[in-house]
Amino acid sequence: MPTSYRVAVIGHTGRGNYGHGVDTVWLELPHCEIVGVADADPQGLAAAVTRLAAPKGFADYRQMLDEAKPDIVAIGPRWLDQHRDMVLEAAQRGMHIYMEKPMCRTLKEADEMVAACNEHGIKLAVAHQTRYSPKLHVVSDMIYDGRIGTVLELRGRGKEDRRGGGEDLWVLGSHVMNLIHHFGGEPTWCMANVLQDGKRITKEDVVEGPEGIGPLAGDSLSAMYGMDDGVTAYFASTRNMGVKSRFGLQIFGSEGIIEIVSGYLPAVSYLPDPTWSPGRSDAKWIPVSSAGPGQPEPLPDGGLNAGNVLACQDLLAAIEEDRLPECSVYEGRTTVEFIAAIFESHRLASRVEMPLENRQNPLTLL
Repeated sequence: MPTSYRVAVIGHTGRGNYGHGVDTVWLELPHCEIVGVADADPQGLAAAVTRLAAPKGFADYRQMLDEAKPDIVAIGPRWLDQHRDMVLEAAQRGMHIYMEKPMCRTLKEADEMVAACNEHGIKLAVAHQTRYSPKLHVVSDMIYDGRIGTVLELRGRGKEDRRGGGEDLWVLGSHVMNLIHHFGGEPTWCMANVLQDGKRITKEDVVEGPEGIGPLAGDSLSAMYGMDDGVTAYFASTRNMGVKSRFGLQIFGSEGIIEIVSGYLPAVSYLPDPTWSPGRSDAKWIPVSSAGPGQPEPLPDGGLNAGNVLACQDLLAAIEEDRLPECSVYEGRTTVEFIAAIFESHRLASRVEMPLENRQNPLTLL
C-alpha cells in the first residue's frame, strides 16, 4: 500500500454541505493529500477549494473521480438522497470511502452499498464519531469487570427538539442506535409504535422528510428491541420536549448504570447503585474519563475533528491491514435496520423479526 493517500472530497452546498468535518479532517492527517473537491453549487465549490487548499474543483463528482483518481473518497453531505449513488460510483472505481451518517435511506440501498464494497474490495467507514472514542473501551472494560453487574437493558433517547419523532430518529437517533449495536450485539426483533398528534400514523401522515430522508412521519415514537445477547433495548423520541440532556444511551445493570452521550470524548457517568436511584441510596454519579471512573481526563479536547481523525486513522489502518473499519459498511446497514424496523413494526402492528424481510421504506407501504 502507498505511504501516502490521495483524497477527493464530495460536498453539496445547500444539500447537506460537507457534513461534520468530513472534508477538513484530511488536512490534519499528514499522509493524506486532498487532490480535488466536488460541489454542484458554484459558490460553495469556490469556498471549498480555498478552504481545503484543493488543486482543482469540479461541479460533477463523477468527473472528479475519473480525473483525480483518488485512493479515498470523503462523502460529506448530511442529506441522504445521494449517498447510495456516491458510494457505488466510488466503489466501482476501486476507491475506499469515509462518509457522513446515516449511511442511506433504505435497506435496499444499504444492501446495494454492501454488495458494491464486497465486489470491489472497498473499505467503507461511517462517521459515527462516538464509535471511535477511547472512552468506549473503558465502558466495555467496566461492563466486562462487572462494575454494573449483569446488564439488563439499554435505553436511548433522541434530542427531542423540533425534530423529535421520525426526523430525530434518523438524524440523531442513528448515533444511539450505533451505540446500542456496539454494546448490545445484533438486533433480533423490534416492536414499535409511531404517533402524530397523539394518534397512530397512517398513510395520510406521511410527508417527504427534510435532508433527503425520504418518506417520513411521526412526532413521537417508541420502540423495543431484542438483542442477540438476551438484553432488551429501548428507544424513544417526542417532539419539543425542550431538554437536551436525555440524548444518549444508558446501560442498566443489576448493580448500577453507565450513561454515555456522544462525541470524541463524550460525557460518560457511572452510578454504582442497584436501585438505579441516587435518592434511594448514598451512591452518586461518578464521571468516567478515558483513564477510568473517577480519574481525571488525560487526553486533550482535540478540537472539532478529533473524532474524525481517529475514524480516518482507523480507516487507513483497515486499508493497510485488510480488515473492516471499526464502524464499517455493515454497522452502517445495521443502524439503518434499527430505524427501518420501527416503521415496519408500526406498519404491521406487530413484532417484526430482524433482519427485516422488507427492504423498502415501510412508510411507502402503509
